[in-house]
Amino acid sequence: MERPVTEADLTFDHVPETDQSFENALAKARDGDRLTVDDAIELLTTGTESEGIDRKRKERVLEAADRRRAEMVGEEVTFIANLNNNVTTACNVGCLFCNFKDAAHTFERETEIETAGFTKTPAESREIVADAVDRGIYEVTSVSGLHPAFALDEEHRAILDDHPNPKEVNYKPPAVYETSPGTYTDQISAMSVDGVHVHSMTPEEAYHARRGTDWSYEEVYRRLKEAGLDTVPGTAAEILVEEVREVICPGKISTDGWLEAMEAAANVGLEMTATIMYGHVENEAHRAMHLERIRDLQDRTGNITEFVPLSFIHQNTPLFEHDVVSGGASIDEDELMIAVSRLFLDNIDHIQSSWVKYGDEHGLKLLNCGADDYMGTILSEEITTRAGGEHGEFRSFEDYVEMISSIGRVPVERSTDYEKRRVIDPDEPPFGPRLGPKADGTPLLTRAERDARDTVPADD
Repeated sequence: MERPVTEADLTFDHVPETDQSFENALAKARDGDRLTVDDAIELLTTGTESEGIDRKRKERVLEAADRRRAEMVGEEVTFIANLNNNVTTACNVGCLFCNFKDAAHTFERETEIETAGFTKTPAESREIVADAVDRGIYEVTSVSGLHPAFALDEEHRAILDDHPNPKEVNYKPPAVYETSPGTYTDQISAMSVDGVHVHSMTPEEAYHARRGTDWSYEEVYRRLKEAGLDTVPGTAAEILVEEVREVICPGKISTDGWLEAMEAAANVGLEMTATIMYGHVENEAHRAMHLERIRDLQDRTGNITEFVPLSFIHQNTPLFEHDVVSGGASIDEDELMIAVSRLFLDNIDHIQSSWVKYGDEHGLKLLNCGADDYMGTILSEEITTRAGGEHGEFRSFEDYVEMISSIGRVPVERSTDYEKRRVIDPDEPPFGPRLGPKADGTPLLTRAERDARDTVPADD
């Protein structure tokens, strides 16, 4: 039996070594010059001439990034009233950083294996979203496993049903499963209720939605847009360098494929976010290369509304369980990732601090390292929780106003595209959303509902 790869086995062609100096890189950052990959490596490492992070140098990078944030977007910290409605955990891609998925075969009718996962029908998704819209949310984010029964639409379903080798295209018909997820267009249409903004269909899901065809990504995203898709989450990016992807997600969409799909979404008029998932096997050179590919994409499209650094949550993931990694990113690395993202991505206005990944105290600190957005209420969050995240599944407007005000910044409710904004006065409670189609300022959950949620333990 072949021994699994461990952290000690990893060697990469791209390493954090440069001919640039930290002082030159920092001077360029302070002057607002466009940074190179070598500049970013120097800032992320606080200088490649020595091991470890130099805390004094780090503070200078954070100061430069915070100043740039103030120049670009001011003192407001934005957040949104949104819901996470992930349709299914069924997946068989096998990404080693993920513990959200459940093996797809465990959802089949004939299996004797009990699954802890879920699949929602389009009708169930509609009911969940409609209830949340009644409460005041106005964005639904949906990112799901790659269920083998998922097809783009009925035309795609017919193509997959007639495919001579369904296994080759990762397809099984809905009748094989206890619950059918329907099609992607069914789910998007179902969630597009009462004027809610639908933020869904990552490049990886778009790849799944065209398998077995010669359809372009433009065609896929055009059909999804017609079904009600409003914007695209730029997740599934992880690290956009192939030598890293070969370790952590060899079955996933490639770097070029991800970029092609994102550009296609922009070409059909869909705005999008972009992400990086760091703190696993990659090094600072990979992080810098990733930032350059995002910046180049934004130069070509102009459609990226925000960049979201996501710190790897290592607990309960195969990478950790198989000793490929021993932990995640340090606090210093988190701060530098946010700061260098702000300094490097000179064409993206908004950098997000994720309380789901960082927690409240650390997340607030990152708002002083270059970030200006603090996610959303989300109401439900399964992905990070199942990976071992410990920071909960909901933040109320009251939480947001209290936390943002505590660091001397201005709490602002915003729409997905940042075009609608409402400054909230901390002295005028109660606090609830007002930008949604049914939002009237009422808190999303009653106090009794919040207390009930707080007493329910998160899934392991």
